[in-house]
Amino acid sequence: MAQNVLSITQLTEYIRGRLDDDPFLGQVAVRGEISNYKVYPSGHHYFTLKDEGAALKCVMFKSYAMRLRFRPDNGMKVIAMGKVTVYPRDGAYQLYCAAMAMDGVGDLYAAFEQLKKKLAAQGLFDPAHKKPLPKCPGTIGIVTSSAGAAVHDMLRILRKRYPLTKVRLLPVRVQGAEAPGEIAAAIRYANRYKLADLLIVGRGGGSIEDLWAFNDELVAHAIYESKIPVISAVGHEPDVTISDYVADLRAATPSNAAELAVPDQDALRQNLDAMSSAMASALSRQLKAARQHLNVLSQSPALRSPTGYIEQREKNLELLKNRLIAAQNQSITRKNQRYIAAVSKLDAMSPLKVLTRGYSMAQTEAGEVLRSVRQVELGERISVLLSDGKLSATVMDKKEEAR
Repeated sequence: MAQNVLSITQLTEYIRGRLDDDPFLGQVAVRGEISNYKVYPSGHHYFTLKDEGAALKCVMFKSYAMRLRFRPDNGMKVIAMGKVTVYPRDGAYQLYCAAMAMDGVGDLYAAFEQLKKKLAAQGLFDPAHKKPLPKCPGTIGIVTSSAGAAVHDMLRILRKRYPLTKVRLLPVRVQGAEAPGEIAAAIRYANRYKLADLLIVGRGGGSIEDLWAFNDELVAHAIYESKIPVISAVGHEPDVTISDYVADLRAATPSNAAELAVPDQDALRQNLDAMSSAMASALSRQLKAARQHLNVLSQSPALRSPTGYIEQREKNLELLKNRLIAAQNQSITRKNQRYIAAVSKLDAMSPLKVLTRGYSMAQTEAGEVLRSVRQVELGERISVLLSDGKLSATVMDKKEEAR
């Protein structure tokens, strides 16, 4: 029996040889739904094809992946063509995929698109509804599994970046049939009791089935109705869920969510140092300017010789006073001269002045000046003004002469 004992390597190589020599397995086409799809920095694509009864690991190297005419994603149903062989390190058979074509959309992907369209029509993705995040949240609530690596990564980053923030963990199941209800309930609980200034809702990476709780309508409405701003942090960068569309901000990973949630204390310290230096420089400039101004003032006559400055100002004031008095006297003299001239002119034009030259002025009894014989009738009483008095007379006769 000893001669039949094989090493693991020998057995694996034997199986691989049998598979490699099988012409049917050398060029096979399989139909299945993509899951656990990942693209590594090398450019190689790794994924699993599955159906109701089995799963097949697949790899598509960069040279073949570059020929794809579509972007594969979790949930898609495809037809993959390639060679089946054994990967010695894992001792597992897998498909080395050389080509791939779409074969309709998988059930999960179809459900995702259907719910996405429904919620978009209801306005749950409206950018106008998204709330701004607090710059320095006092308390952050984390809705995730207490057992996952994601929560530990977030706690570590939050403590490092901004230790002043308090963290409140709201533990929930993040996969399985009960997960959507627990996630939605935790979000509503945090809102009802105002437990946090900011919520991070998410989990670490996984297959599309693992992340499906975050594609649930119940969770979407809880995020939308939250008065507390929500960061969605589900899976890795390529993973996009309904929660990402509804949340106020989407983070690529839970670690990224922690970075987006709080400021970096080192950066804040640098900003404070820069502001302090700027304030010190500004104060120094102001002090220098004030000192220069004080030096200028100290050289002024008023400060060097206050008595002499006051005496000079008194002399200037006396000079201005004399000028003002002289100007006022000149103005009074001119006005008096104009007054005398005006009085003389008025006196020359006065009717009384005319009477002194032998003229008289007749008036009716009503005091109306007589300018025409037509103004009186025979027998009417009139007054005659002379330079030294007045005469009363009766019209005995009147004769009109042509002029």
